[in-house]
Amino acid sequence: MTLSRGWALFLFGVGVWTWVIWPRFGLAIWQDPRSWSTGEVSQGDPTSFLWVHALLIGVSLAIGTTVGLLGVRAWWAARKTTRNS
Repeated sequence: MTLSRGWALFLFGVGVWTWVIWPRFGLAIWQDPRSWSTGEVSQGDPTSFLWVHALLIGVSLAIGTTVGLLGVRAWWAARKTTRNS
């Protein structure tokens, strides 16, 4: 199955969007007082609030990377199909 170049570009865009949004969200979670047992940023032990969000961010970045790479592969596959036609 070969995706169109438009869909390939969309998948790549989703991957880029993921890497633009999630690291910023991770920084906001890190700076949230609820992330630390003392209520002060980077002081005390990390709370479950931080761990759960870190897991969500990590999984989202992994999925975004995979989708972005699939978009790149689809773009190259569509390009080869266009050249051979």
